[in-house]
Amino acid sequence: ALRSRSGRSIINGNWAIDRPGRYEGGGTMFTYKRPNEISSTAGESFLADGPTNEVLDVYMIHQQPNPGIHYEYIIPGDNVISPPLLAHRRPGEPLNGQLGMPESTNHEDEDLHRETDPLTGQSAGTFPVIQPGRFPSHQPENQVPAVQPPRQNREHNWKQVGKTECTTTCGKGSQYPVFHCVNRITHEEVSESYCDISTKPIPEEEACNLFPCPAFWDIGEWSECSKTCGLGMQHRQILCRQMYANRTLTVQQYRCHHLEKPETTSTCQLKICSEWQIRTEWTSCSVPCGVGQRTRDVKCVSNLGDIVDDEECNMKLRPNDIENCDMGPCAKSWFLTEWSDRCSAECGDGVRTRSVVCMTNHVSSLPLEGCGNNRPSETTPCNNGPCAGKVEWFAGGWTQCSTECGSGTQQREVICIRKTEGNFDVLNPYECSYLEKPPSQQSCYLKPCGSKWFHTEWSTCSKSCEGGFRVREVRCLSDDMTASAQCDPQLKPEEKEPCNTQDCIPEIDENCKDKYYNCNVVVQARLCVYTYYKTACCASCTRVANRQSEFLGRR
Repeated sequence: ALRSRSGRSIINGNWAIDRPGRYEGGGTMFTYKRPNEISSTAGESFLADGPTNEVLDVYMIHQQPNPGIHYEYIIPGDNVISPPLLAHRRPGEPLNGQLGMPESTNHEDEDLHRETDPLTGQSAGTFPVIQPGRFPSHQPENQVPAVQPPRQNREHNWKQVGKTECTTTCGKGSQYPVFHCVNRITHEEVSESYCDISTKPIPEEEACNLFPCPAFWDIGEWSECSKTCGLGMQHRQILCRQMYANRTLTVQQYRCHHLEKPETTSTCQLKICSEWQIRTEWTSCSVPCGVGQRTRDVKCVSNLGDIVDDEECNMKLRPNDIENCDMGPCAKSWFLTEWSDRCSAECGDGVRTRSVVCMTNHVSSLPLEGCGNNRPSETTPCNNGPCAGKVEWFAGGWTQCSTECGSGTQQREVICIRKTEGNFDVLNPYECSYLEKPPSQQSCYLKPCGSKWFHTEWSTCSKSCEGGFRVREVRCLSDDMTASAQCDPQLKPEEKEPCNTQDCIPEIDENCKDKYYNCNVVVQARLCVYTYYKTACCASCTRVANRQSEFLGRR
């Protein structure tokens, strides 16, 4: 947090966290940067071009060990700022002392720079910067001259023949003199064994390429988007920096004017404000086997958690709320034809028939008992009214075949009667038991059926109220009960139909009541999404939820 001595908060004051951005204070403009804590390990930072016109205090609150503070600053001056030469002092020079300067030194390229340790905050000393060729010619008082061995009349001695290559091309590097053994007269290089190795000079480090490297723009990471949804802004820190003595320093921005400055702000959009939410898991498949359907609840939800119209969300991104589900082949399903239209008896009790077959998949052929013992009935009673009887066993005419094709049955009435004058009485069957009773049923076969439509029983309805659907599997089978494509498509039974279209009757919960008289205010403020208000104003919140579901259902 940043605050002035007068107590005025500039950034993150009064225990409130500000968004990254630009804030005015202390006579300058501060750029506040807070990288994403998940995607970046960089810390928070303040940056200002300055100058400041009052004392500002920086506060830090932390729950984990203090990670420390790194800070850099620029001291105003009339001269050009150049990097220090502290790390490359000559042997014998005092660490914190000042180097002597000739009176004729040109001060245009000289400035004062104070180095601060980023961990301890202690000053490392104040010193002037010396440009190439300005090393002092005098020897410091505290340097002890090296003891020279007595000169001997030798034919060979050590000679400096050059220097090593500079370690850097700019920004102050280092190099060392190179000594070879040579003939004193001809100066011809010879093997080092001709010279006394103990008298070989020790190479001393020398500074080289002291001119600064070109300045460059140091581009920081983008801040978090100012908005969690919709169009927002994000910022990044741009600093003009220069490399010197293996250190990167922040310098005045005019030194980077030869380069195009990168943008510090940009638009961003994490997502659109309203989003699709999947409120429920997929339901179970509508059929136990074969191909059915399953559903789930998908709503468009605003930032406040309210369910809004689907048009407020991107329809191209809407998740599916219904899909097909394949429960595998129905290897144990009974397939049935429709009941025959005609009763087996023209009068009295008769039967209507249908075909029943246990269907397996097309790969294997399971026995009939694979469908279980609950085989659907192939006959159902029918009655076309009472019949007149006659004496003895009376057999009526055979009814039409129960099927128009394939195997069927025929029925006829067989009764015990006694004739009277002009009439006859129907007797109990035992009265004719001594007589051979004619058969009352026989099989019949008119012609091959070819292919017919078979179907399973209807599945359970997908909803108990407000309109659901149920499905069944329909297959075209030939006379030998194998799959066929010869059925008339116009006669194909329906595979899906609506069911339970009646309105849902809400259950009345005696414990769901409003505990306060002003629950209408809770509803108007859209606070029913919170558990406390949903319980305290249960009745009002429930009515609103029901109205919303009815509205969405009609849509």
